[in-house]
Amino acid sequence: MRLQQGQIWQQGEISLRIVHLERLKVEYKAVTNLHTNEGTHHKATKKEFCRLIKGATLLP
Repeated sequence: MRLQQGQIWQQGEISLRIVHLERLKVEYKAVTNLHTNEGTHHKATKKEFCRLIKGATLLP
């Protein structure tokens, strides 16, 4: 599975949306409700982000 900008990963009740994707860095937004789109922005390395989404499901 390749990471792409705009992907939404569901981890329990929190959804993680990839906002900006670079070679070694990922900026994502953690959202509890996808309809309101209110959440917090975070930055992580790709390795940290992949560990974070381990066990998460990719939403269409």
